Amino acid sequence: MRESNSLLELFPRRTLVREGGPLYRQLADILRRPIAEGVLAVGEELPKEASIADHFGVSLITVRHALRDLEDSGLIRKRSAKPAVVAARDAEAPVWHMANFTDIAAFARDASLNVLSYRRESPPLLQQYFGARKGEAGYCLRSVLKSGEEKKVYITTYFPAEVGERLSRRDFTDVLIFDTVQRKFGLRLAVAHMTVRAEVADATAAEVLDIEPGSALLIVEMLYQASDGRNVELSVARHPADRFSITYDAPNDRG
Repeated sequence: MRESNSLLELFPRRTLVREGGPLYRQLADILRRPIAEGVLAVGEELPKEASIADHFGVSLITVRHALRDLEDSGLIRKRSAKPAVVAARDAEAPVWHMANFTDIAAFARDASLNVLSYRRESPPLLQQYFGARKGEAGYCLRSVLKSGEEKKVYITTYFPAEVGERLSRRDFTDVLIFDTVQRKFGLRLAVAHMTVRAEVADATAAEVLDIEPGSALLIVEMLYQASDGRNVELSVARHPADRFSITYDAPNDRG
């Protein structure tokens, strides 16, 4: 087992500044590198949390948040009153457990929404989900959900004309688009109907997500309904398939 001081030497001392993004994410990236490169072997301990905090001049809260990110990725295993240990060299694809709106919101935690465009369009989806006539225009918001510099998901959101005409690009300051709609219209969305399918990235999606054209995508369509049954919003979220998976619970209801 290496001494604590020699362990810290594996992580070059670096000043973390808020201009570089969330401090915990910068720290997680630094801690992740020797694990991914095999410098820290599976089963080997990381330095103590207090030692990491002192080494990088950050708070214990920042250290614990960074370690939680590594644990969520399957790279380390935290232990009570003991240093965390390396669990794997390769990160697992993050798992999105979705059972309610709180789970949807949790996926966007610590992320930001970058609006690409907001304009009138008339895709067939407006006819399918909002009862629009052929050629009738609704509104389309195109945006990217980012976590630091990482582009997590490319989102295309459609609104029927009566909803979209009361929204403008400057309204979309909240990372959760459905919260923007609820706040703007003073309504409560009752349910999100979700459809998951596979797709390959076209040139537009590839450019937005910084991936190769033809890469596999995980598509999650979320149709939001108001409490009176009206379809209010349809979001089509395109995720790089190698970075995300979705889980849900299926209780035994057969008696």
